[in-house]
Amino acid sequence: MTSAIPKFSSAIKSTFSLSSSLKQTINLSILEAHLKKCMNLIEFNQIHSRMVVSGFIKDTYAASRLIHFSSTAPFIHSNHLFHILNHIENSNGFTWNVVMKSFLQRKSPQMLIPLYKMMLQKNVEPDNYTFPLLLQSCGVRLCEFDGKMIHDHVMKMGFEYDVYVVNTLINIYVVCGNLRDARQLFDKSLVLDSVSWNSMLAGYVKAGDVEEAKSIFDQMPERNIIASSSMIDLFGKTGRTTEARCLFDEMFENDMVSWSAMISCYEQNGMFEEALVLFAEMNCKGVMVDEIVIVTVISACANLLAYNEGKLTHGLAVRIGIEPYINIQNALIHMYSKCGDIRSSQRLFEESPLLDEISWNSMISGYSKAGFIRHARRLFDSMPKKDVVSWGAMISGYAQHEQYEETLELFHDMQLGEVKPDESTLVSVVSACAHLNNVDQGSSVHSYIRNNDIKINPILGATLIDMYLKSGCVQNAMEVFNGMEEKGVSTWNALIMGLAVNGSVEVSFEKFSEMQRCGVEPNDVTFLGILSACRHAGLVDEGRRYFESMISIHNIEPNIKHYGCMVDLLGRAGALEEAEELIEDMPMEPDVATWGALLGACEKHGNTDMGERIGTKLIERYPDHDGFHVLLSNFYTSMGEWEKGAEIRGKMKKQGVVKIPGWSSIEADGEVHKYLAGVRMHS
Repeated sequence: MTSAIPKFSSAIKSTFSLSSSLKQTINLSILEAHLKKCMNLIEFNQIHSRMVVSGFIKDTYAASRLIHFSSTAPFIHSNHLFHILNHIENSNGFTWNVVMKSFLQRKSPQMLIPLYKMMLQKNVEPDNYTFPLLLQSCGVRLCEFDGKMIHDHVMKMGFEYDVYVVNTLINIYVVCGNLRDARQLFDKSLVLDSVSWNSMLAGYVKAGDVEEAKSIFDQMPERNIIASSSMIDLFGKTGRTTEARCLFDEMFENDMVSWSAMISCYEQNGMFEEALVLFAEMNCKGVMVDEIVIVTVISACANLLAYNEGKLTHGLAVRIGIEPYINIQNALIHMYSKCGDIRSSQRLFEESPLLDEISWNSMISGYSKAGFIRHARRLFDSMPKKDVVSWGAMISGYAQHEQYEETLELFHDMQLGEVKPDESTLVSVVSACAHLNNVDQGSSVHSYIRNNDIKINPILGATLIDMYLKSGCVQNAMEVFNGMEEKGVSTWNALIMGLAVNGSVEVSFEKFSEMQRCGVEPNDVTFLGILSACRHAGLVDEGRRYFESMISIHNIEPNIKHYGCMVDLLGRAGALEEAEELIEDMPMEPDVATWGALLGACEKHGNTDMGERIGTKLIERYPDHDGFHVLLSNFYTSMGEWEKGAEIRGKMKKQGVVKIPGWSSIEADGEVHKYLAGVRMHS
């Protein structure tokens, strides 16, 4: 026991000696040396305890150094700062600012207002560094209410003329979308700098207010690159590409951001060639590129189907070391898929260490567009997590490749899950119902749309109208049309065409006139519907007038379907020579339907000579075309020339010309049954 006393006494003396050293030699940086060597929480607690025991914590400078260290050390939890603050008797504004900044940096902005209240309770005066920190915390949380409260304190304490405080006040209002108060503060402020102007400009750019943004930009005492790049970005988003390019060319100096903004401006507005030309110019000038520029350029290549340029951009991404970035991987997968190089897309997908839902969805869409539906389905089934885009891509893939039954089956599976279909997916599903003539299923989908308050956009509306009219449900189609808030040209076209097919010719003409009164410009599909209406009603003069107005008034070049309609219209009316002349004057090669319309008219009006002459000429010109052989054979048999009809069939067999069998379908008990011509066995 006696021998232990000297050791204990020695330890006590050592501790007091250290405490005394710390207290007496603060200017010799002993505290700094201890903090510099501190590597964990245990060592820090020892330093903190010694400062408390020795009373050294009362030294304001020493306490501030301890607070500063604990605010930056990763092994010290933010809550530990409160414990330290409680031991400081004479804290100052700097100490509290350090703590606030620490909480802000550690993503705990909600703690700054309580800290501020504690600070005021301890009678510590805030300064021009305190309020910006508080306002930043409000901005991060998008809490305008707290921001207004701090604004009141700023005014009461006389910091409304501090430019740093004013800038953060403007920013909090801008971030929260309150441009009125931001502008009021901006206009009244006597202290403004470049940050003030840029903040106000950024607010208008974010809101898409071109006129106010231009007003601020034009008044700026000094336009910097950030401001100019922001304006280019705004011009791009609002379709003002000419103004954007003028501003870009006027800039005294262009950096990577301004080049990127201008290239994105072109790409966003469909000016893909201009985007690639500008990117080439950027490379020639040696301007460094980043991920954003590369992704934009790859997107432009995809839209232009510029495969070689896309590969070159891919090579550039590899050289500068950014190819593995997920956004670039996704852009490349999409570009290669769209350009038809599905193997390159597949290789990128399989070799990429990072994949997200966009990667999977791009690959599924790529397989679908390339016709590899089974590959797309296998990938879809193996997805770890499917979103609405995944389901939509697979359903759309089935519909695009006329696998309509699979489209409806997959949509049924989608409904069993938690993912809700979007408008694009519903368009594919309704389109499948229309092609299968499955009006019951289509009506069920329509009910789903109504029950879930899904807005019917012009494309979805057109598809629903088309589905109903193909099934003869004119009233249902009209209800869809009349209930739509927004009608596009596709919506009008579906109604005009469908009404014509269902024999409501006068109503079809009325809708065409109404369409033009509403300011919707008709297109080639519109005139196809109008000509179809004329054909069904046998209105030859009206058909000629509409056909001529399409060319002379609306500057629309007729396509093969328009010519086919006119030939059928003229042929049914007995104007066979005029119909043949129209065919001869066509700027494109007539198809089977067009010739078939004329041959059918020859049969109807008993003009055997013209029919035989035209049919013989067709099979001589196209000896391997099954359609023309069948047309002539059917023409002979309909005219009672059975031997000649059989002779044509014999030639087909001898020459190996095979007719693709026709098929039809019916719906029974909600199921669509498909029948091939000549097949008599069915369950």
